[in-house]
Amino acid sequence: MSLVNQLIAAIFAVLIGLVSGTLYIMSESSRSVLQDQLESHAQDSATHLGLYLAPYMAENDSATIETAVNAIFDSGFYQRIIVTNADEEILFEKKTKESISEEVPEWFRSMVQITPPSMFREVAHQWQQVGKIYVQSSAGYAYDKLWKGAQDSIILFISLSILCLLAISSLIRYLLRPLHSVEQQAIALSEKRYLEQEKLPGTRELKRVVQAMNRMVKQVQVMFDEQARNIEELRRNAYQDSLTGLSNQRATEAQLAERLDYRKDFGRGTLFNIHLCNLQETNQQIGMDKTNNLLKHLASHLEEFARGSDQSVLGRVTGADFILLVNTIDTDQLKLKLEQLDQESRKHLAQLMGQDIEGSIISIGSCECNDESNSSQLLSEARIASNEAEKSKVLWKQFNTSEKTAAQPQQSDWKQHVANAINQRQIFLQIQSVFSKKPGSMPIQDEIFARILNQDNQPASAGEFISVVKELGLMPEMDRAVIELALEQHEKIACPLTINLSHEAVSSESFRTWLLDKLKTISPSVKVLFELDETSVLNNIEGILEFRKALKSIGAEFGVDHFGIHPSGFSYLYSIQPDYIKIDGSLIRNIDQNDEDRFFVSSLISVAHSLEIKAYAEHVERESQLQILEALNVDGSQGYLHGTPKPLSKA
Repeated sequence: MSLVNQLIAAIFAVLIGLVSGTLYIMSESSRSVLQDQLESHAQDSATHLGLYLAPYMAENDSATIETAVNAIFDSGFYQRIIVTNADEEILFEKKTKESISEEVPEWFRSMVQITPPSMFREVAHQWQQVGKIYVQSSAGYAYDKLWKGAQDSIILFISLSILCLLAISSLIRYLLRPLHSVEQQAIALSEKRYLEQEKLPGTRELKRVVQAMNRMVKQVQVMFDEQARNIEELRRNAYQDSLTGLSNQRATEAQLAERLDYRKDFGRGTLFNIHLCNLQETNQQIGMDKTNNLLKHLASHLEEFARGSDQSVLGRVTGADFILLVNTIDTDQLKLKLEQLDQESRKHLAQLMGQDIEGSIISIGSCECNDESNSSQLLSEARIASNEAEKSKVLWKQFNTSEKTAAQPQQSDWKQHVANAINQRQIFLQIQSVFSKKPGSMPIQDEIFARILNQDNQPASAGEFISVVKELGLMPEMDRAVIELALEQHEKIACPLTINLSHEAVSSESFRTWLLDKLKTISPSVKVLFELDETSVLNNIEGILEFRKALKSIGAEFGVDHFGIHPSGFSYLYSIQPDYIKIDGSLIRNIDQNDEDRFFVSSLISVAHSLEIKAYAEHVERESQLQILEALNVDGSQGYLHGTPKPLSKA
């Protein structure tokens, strides 16, 4: 019950008590007055009747006495009249049963007892006592008057109570309005939104409460902002190049290993090693500041290059070398972008030096990658090609360009095979469980990995078909197929299923509508969770926020996959408020060997827990990693330490 309703109920109870007491006092007072009136009435009647009947009583004229008594008794105000002679013998007696109106309820009569007294008068005639007259008035009249008075009082009380309650309710709601705003402040604060009440209430006590709440909001905001700044500073120091803002060598190599060695979902692409030639000589000629300006200019153009790729990894690995992984393999398209990069770099250096620049100032080496590629080998091949380009004084060299294989007819057949598999729902589903930190516990969730069977009826890796699916524009259709197949088997699975959604699917309004309608038709006992990788969330925060609210309204949970590696930071957590995050495997791989990784992951877990978001760790492969994560209070872990992925049908 709300505070306003409690106050109104309390006031109403007090009013009932006051009115009940008032009605009781008034009833007792009225009853006493009526009792006295009945006594006086009976006494007066006996006196007047005695004066009239005295001579007839002396003569024992019963007929006249009867006539006189009947005349006044029939008025209805009397219950009994007795006339006796001097010897106490009854000359005439007239009585009737107590007559009370039916309008007076029985409970009222039992609660208010009125007993009319029997009054008498000695009658004398010619100085001799001739008898007595006893008169007892009827209580019906008294009860009728008393009940009507009580009714009027009750009606007046109810009317006044309703008016008072309405007035008091409006007044209390007006006075306590600031408390509603304080409640909204508290709710917003739990969601890491900081609201302040600018208008202070006039009531002194409430004003102090609002002022205290405003101060607390400011302090909490400062505290969380400071926490976010510290974690962001740690991320920059540990994983970011201080000059260009790109990922440093350690972070770049970790992300490459994550995508190419562990997840194997990148597909076909190209890895570049971009080398700024003669960096030391350039630094001596134009100075450190201008050289740094040149490096930042080159980094900004590489970022633009990377944004043109659906998925990419970019970083600065040495003073003069940058690494860029893109999912583009079209030679003509790559050549055009690289030539543009070289022109912009030469133009900028010419402005810094004040003279024209002849020849390329960067040397680029590249090699193609696929799902079988090894990140260390690719880095080595790209560096070799870059060194050859610098020695040959050309812009771009590809590693082993003469050994290109990839017959176009075979690629065309594979595309057709992938399209048919999606359209015919021939998708193989595997699951890998997330376990809580408690030993021997049941899985928290089973994450679904979708695989397409190749021509040999073996599950192909994600890298083999994901790029083809994206090229064909079938990602939303593939997500639909995975969801339908998962829901068909969900009744056999006790653990909640987690389904990864693609950026293309979530960006499609028709897909979102289909998914929400689909979820509304399934049983409430069927629990399905949905994940989206961090990059997809940051590329469409407003759309994801709307999608998140829609899922929450129907009870479906939402998580962020591969969390913690995007250079934009994690401030989006405050608005998205996912149910859980999965910390990227590149941050977990060396957590048992590297203090910076350990501290950064600990900070991410603390931020998540402060927002009541669960934090899970990906790609846990060693017992030492799990021990560290448990000490950091992680909520769950996933990886080969707990077991390899298994078919959903055998779960």
